[in-house]
Amino acid sequence: MSRRRGIMSDQLKEEIAKELGFYDTVQQEGWGGIRARDAGNMVKRAIEIAELQMKGDKS
Repeated sequence: MSRRRGIMSDQLKEEIAKELGFYDTVQQEGWGGIRARDAGNMVKRAIEIAELQMKGDKS
């Protein structure tokens, strides 16, 4: 089975993980070690960032 390539860059994921306070877990256990809630919050924050960037592009 082929793996789907992620949409978010590793740099963005790391920045968001640091912002949300679970980057230590990522460093120690990898991305599989984070809680589902943290993953959901990370996606939510990525969407917020994308929406802000889109608004900025239209101004």
